[in-house]
Amino acid sequence: MSDETAAMPERESMEFDVVIVGAGPAGLAAAIRLKQVAPELSVVVLEKGAQVGAHVLSGAVVDPVGIDALLPDWRQEEGTPFRTPVSEDRFMILGKESGFTLPAWLMKLMPPLMHNDGNFIVSLGEVCAWLATKAEALGVEIYCGFAAADLSYDESGAVEGVILGDMGVHKDGSHGPDYTPGMKLLGKYVLLAEGARGSLSKRAIHRFGLDAGRDVPKFGIGIKELWEVAPERHHPGLVQHSFGWPLDGRTGGGSFLYHLDNNLVAVGFVIHLNYANPYLSPFEEFQRFKTHKAIKPVFEGGRRIAYGARAITEGGWQSVPKLVFPGGALVGCAAGFVNVPRIKGSHNAVLSGIEAANAVAAAIGAGRSRDTLDAYEAGWRNGPIGQDLRLVRNVKPLWSRFGTYVGIATAGADMWLTTLFGGWSPFGTLRHGKPDHASLEPAARHARIAYPTPDGVVSFDRLSSVYLSNTNHAEDQPVHLKLADAALQKQSELAEFAGPSTRYCPAGVYEWMGTGDEARFVINAQNCVHCKTCDIKDPNQNIDWQPPQGGEGPVYVNM
Repeated sequence: MSDETAAMPERESMEFDVVIVGAGPAGLAAAIRLKQVAPELSVVVLEKGAQVGAHVLSGAVVDPVGIDALLPDWRQEEGTPFRTPVSEDRFMILGKESGFTLPAWLMKLMPPLMHNDGNFIVSLGEVCAWLATKAEALGVEIYCGFAAADLSYDESGAVEGVILGDMGVHKDGSHGPDYTPGMKLLGKYVLLAEGARGSLSKRAIHRFGLDAGRDVPKFGIGIKELWEVAPERHHPGLVQHSFGWPLDGRTGGGSFLYHLDNNLVAVGFVIHLNYANPYLSPFEEFQRFKTHKAIKPVFEGGRRIAYGARAITEGGWQSVPKLVFPGGALVGCAAGFVNVPRIKGSHNAVLSGIEAANAVAAAIGAGRSRDTLDAYEAGWRNGPIGQDLRLVRNVKPLWSRFGTYVGIATAGADMWLTTLFGGWSPFGTLRHGKPDHASLEPAARHARIAYPTPDGVVSFDRLSSVYLSNTNHAEDQPVHLKLADAALQKQSELAEFAGPSTRYCPAGVYEWMGTGDEARFVINAQNCVHCKTCDIKDPNQNIDWQPPQGGEGPVYVNM
């Protein structure tokens, strides 16, 4: 039993057959499949957001292969969230003053997996809300507004369940009149479907050594806005990707514009978190991108209606940790199943939920509990998830090693070779190198970046953006962004790296107030949109993101 768990007071508990943390595509797919194959099982899904979809943010262009496997008859239904099939693919290369769209013949030369034929542009939050209705119709219990704060272990050290966060705790740690200790939810198995850099997933990986023998995890930050654009600028089904300006050739990343229905356009910007310059601001790069003359006209006469940000797993095949531990498993983005060049992960999330559920149902049916689900671990690399990730395993390392233009060209050739030769690559399987926090270089090696003042038309500031995310946290509660060593933050994060937290955070959470010996690190936790970038990019790994009280954070609508 962990020290943290031993210190916990005796709590009320509820027992289920399966406890699932996270009502995203992976968690809901697992819940649905469990009730499909074993209707007698009791299944609960915990969602820290105020409602299903409140904390879900993705592009999203979805490959329906996962939904086809989970709900084969969904295409015959009315009212599904898959309303906008992809009708056109565009790929642009942006310079500072110009933009070049790849011709159709060149697009056809891309590896088959890069094509979007048969895919759909969706709001992933809306997809999850739809999946939740399917799950509840099968008898799954979904508890929204409940954050799982810790894992609970039995006498053997196996995971026996999760502990919900206490409610009504004041900022100074005292208990208010509405204090309620979090319950324990116990199960035969626990599935962690928290998404990228989940707090419980991070603990399980560390406690059970799930990353032993694996490459380092890699991440990006995705920042997204939803716009209602003028009808004449709207092209339902259009998918447009780009790379180049405003990023330099050594900084990985790119953009997307996805045209949904009802004059809605999702615009987003992804920056790989292995960037070196501590003066770089992903948020400002995104705002600057929208001012490009090839991009800005899409938004003229329109209005921005939503904003959000989220970390993205980018390590892929070689970084996926061991998925199983005594009493549970990792599924979806908690396991790192995003296909980076496709900018897609929800299909693999659903497939992983299905595979984990099949393994859980078989284990419980055989009278087992709280052991390792070896069938799930053994099967994924040879199944559709493994096939999807293996073909692109060298894209991220090549991009990081050779920069955007040479790296992407080399990666494209490698994808063709792996496609034609059943996964074989002349590079073998490349390694990623340093973790993202170690890639940041001292400020003395770089010049400050002069970002333009937002125009309030297509580019905006952080605080007005956070407002659109509907983020709310009670101010009189413990700060959920835990700083391990305040002195280290001043000596290193500020003095050596010039305070990159003030720039990498897309929500204005972090500030340095004062100068010199009087400098003080301020954490505006109420602004946090739960993107987890600080947990990943802080150069000293000195910030630990933990869930706040349940139900708090952003409330994304149609994101």
